[in-house]
Formats: sequence, structure tokens, C-alpha cells
Amino acid sequence: METAHIAILPSLGIGHLIPLAELAKRLIQYHHLSITFIMPTTNPTLSKSAQETLDNLPKSINLVLLPPVNLDDLYDVRPLTHISHTITRSLPSLCEVLKVLSTTTHLTALIVDQFGTDAFEVAKEFKVSPYIFDPSAALVLSWRFHLPKLDEMYSCEYRDLQQPVKLPGCMALHGRDLFHPIQDRKNEDYTWFLYHCKRFGLAEGIMLNSFMELELTAINAFKDGKDLKNEPPPPVYPVGPLVQSGSRDGVDVPDCLKWLDDQPNESVLFVSFGSAGALSPEQFTELAFGLALSEQRFLWVVRSPTRKAAYANFFDAESIEDPFAFLPEGFLEGTKGIGHVLPSWAPQTQVLSHASTGGFLTHCGWNSTLESIVNGVPLIAWPLYAEQRMNAVILVEDMKVALLPKEGEDGIVGREEIAGVVKCLMEGEEGKRKRNRMRELKDAAAKALGEDGSSTQSLLEVTHKWKTQAAV
Repeated sequence: METAHIAILPSLGIGHLIPLAELAKRLIQYHHLSITFIMPTTNPTLSKSAQETLDNLPKSINLVLLPPVNLDDLYDVRPLTHISHTITRSLPSLCEVLKVLSTTTHLTALIVDQFGTDAFEVAKEFKVSPYIFDPSAALVLSWRFHLPKLDEMYSCEYRDLQQPVKLPGCMALHGRDLFHPIQDRKNEDYTWFLYHCKRFGLAEGIMLNSFMELELTAINAFKDGKDLKNEPPPPVYPVGPLVQSGSRDGVDVPDCLKWLDDQPNESVLFVSFGSAGALSPEQFTELAFGLALSEQRFLWVVRSPTRKAAYANFFDAESIEDPFAFLPEGFLEGTKGIGHVLPSWAPQTQVLSHASTGGFLTHCGWNSTLESIVNGVPLIAWPLYAEQRMNAVILVEDMKVALLPKEGEDGIVGREEIAGVVKCLMEGEEGKRKRNRMRELKDAAAKALGEDGSSTQSLLEVTHKWKTQAAV
């Protein structure tokens, strides 16, 4: 068969870029396809994390950076509106790239993420099969399919729904726990979110960064489901968990890993809110005191607190101000010996795979969740934005691998609550149960990606379609 050529177009944001980069690696390594990775941009230079991710792509992958688009007319918009306009305004450049690929390769499919559906028009122009890679859970994908119907059924804000809503194969969710971008229906983010959800049915297939053993009933429900037009949805291919691989090769070992080397096995709580998560100043202070009160070892990636929004740093992984300046007076000295604090960033995959790491206080981004599962690390769920509240509910109530701290009436999680939950996870009986359950999921994840595993077979099915198309 002729080599099928696949074009991959991620949206902005490191959480979108990483899993699509991992998919590209897998398509090259195991399925011997040829790949062009097309990166939309808004600035002449990429963020440090995006540049590193692209630099780690195999040299056989053709990397194309689209010319930066001008977004000067967009002032103080939320991330999804920013992302969607970037894709839309990049379409002329994408068209030029696909024009070249269609004449020089057997261009077979265009893969976009959940916010890149406008690119389907370009795929159609070049008779290329459109696919979506959804970097989230099956339950979250199910809600994307059903949102257009919910939009017709309800006129109130979803957070005001009196009863939880249950979808086929999924646990019931309260409206307040649904996607952050849809909690204000008057905002442009909601309009964009709904727009993309309505276009999911245009895809010829949807690849999902999850696996059968993790979400069996939710994934099976897609086979019998219907979309808004009462038609079956596109086939769904669970191909995960696709996570960044960590390595300690090379000369420079970060200080935090050296510190972990000196700690007992499974004794350290890793605390990180991802590349964009930020706490309010009050919550930042309570977290600091809570970690100190717990008397447990911790490795905390500190980011400057903000009064704006939980996703204030969505497109910039660096804290603008010195985050150490916001720590309570005497905190570093008082936790010396049991705590290690570092600014802005940590090598997360290496931290989670370290033998000393015994728990993870996380924002519940799906990439971080899957990295925890792959390494068998139990969680404290602290959702901030996007679909993270949905993920937290799944992790706590369905998969039973996470603890959820309770907020006070002021919306702040207090220091005593934080200390109690940390102690429970790291040395309590409930924490042991979470750890044992996570180890089971770790084994299941490894099996799914094995030679005859469910995710391996699922990806084989879709790549066989592409290879067959290329041979026609």
C-alpha cells in the first residue's frame, strides 16, 4: 500500500498540543505513516513549553509553523474565543499547506482537536477525511455530543438546574459541574463551545485519549447513541492513554528530582495546578498553611496568585511575578526538610514516575490525570477551569482514585481541611484504598497499550482505514 499522509492541526494551549504530539509519535513509530504537524501561531516566537514539545517530535515528522495571525481586535476575551479565532484566521495559511501536501503526498486525513472543527472546510476542499482527536474523557465527549440538545431543552444557566442530568453510559452530573466555558450562556465562549459541539458529527471518526478498561460503559454507549439529528455519531476510537514520556537522560538533573531521590518511597505529595492554573491570594495562603499543618512531605510548584481567573496564565506558562514573594512569612524556613518549593514549572512526568511520589494534588486536567494513572499515583482533586470539575467528579465518585477537599461558605478551602485531606491520602486507610485502586488502573493502562491491547487495536483499526484509502 502507498504510505498514507496525515496532517495534524492542534489548537493553542499546551494541554492541546502535548497529546496530539504523542499521537503523532505513535503513528510514526508503530504504524509507519508519514505526518505533517501544522502549528497555528499568534506570535513570532512560541512559548518555551510549546517549543520544547515540538523539538521532541521525531525528525521524520514534517513540522510547519503557520504565519502568526493578528488578534489585536480581540480584547480581554476568554481562552476558547481566542483559540477559535486563531484557527479561523489561520485557515488561508492551512489551505496553502494542504494544497502542497495534496500534490506531493498521499494526503488522506486531517486530524484536529475539539476546537479545530473550522478546518473541516479546508479538508473538504481537498477531499481529505476529517477526524477529531479529543484529549479528554469519554464522559466529557458524551456531554459534547449532547450539549446542542441541552441548549434546546433549557433556557436557564446550567448551574441553576435543580436536578442532575444523566447521559447513556455515564454517571449523572449537576449542571454546576459541567464545562467552565458554558456556565455563562451570554458569553462568546459559550457560543463557540456550542458551535464546535454541533460540528462533531461532521468528523469521519473521533479518536479519544482514554481506554476501554477505564470508561467501558461510556465508550460502549457511543455505539448505540444518536446525535441531534437522531443519527449515529461518528465512530469513536479510544486510543489512550497518550501521555508525555519522561526521561532522566542528559547531564542536568533538576534539583527537585535530586531532592526526591533523598525521600522515602511514596512519601511525597506533588502539588501542581498545571501550566495555566492559578489560585486567588487567599486560597494560595490557605494552601501554604494547610501543607505545613499536614506535616507531610511535599513538592509544590508555586505560581503567582491572581485576582483575575483560574486560567489567567492559559497562554503563558511562566509566572510574571516572583511567586515566592506571596508565600506566608516564615513558610520556607518552617517547612525546611519536609517541603521543596519551586517556581512555575516542574518535570511532571519524571516527578510522577519517581518512587518517592505517593500522591498528587492536581487541577484534574485530563493530561495530568492520565499521567497519574500511568504511574499509579492517587489524587487530591482541585479543579479550576475547562472540564476539570467533570473530571474531578469522575475521579472521586466513579473511579474512586481521588479525594475532594470541601470548600467553606466563602468558596475557600481552609487550611485545616487541606491538612486533613493530605494526611488522609498520604497515611490514612482511605488513602491506601485509593492507592490500590490506582495501581489496578496503572496495570489496565499498560495492558491497553500492549501489543494486543484495546487501544492498540483501536488505533490499528483507524490507521488501516487510512492506508486503504491511500492505496485507492
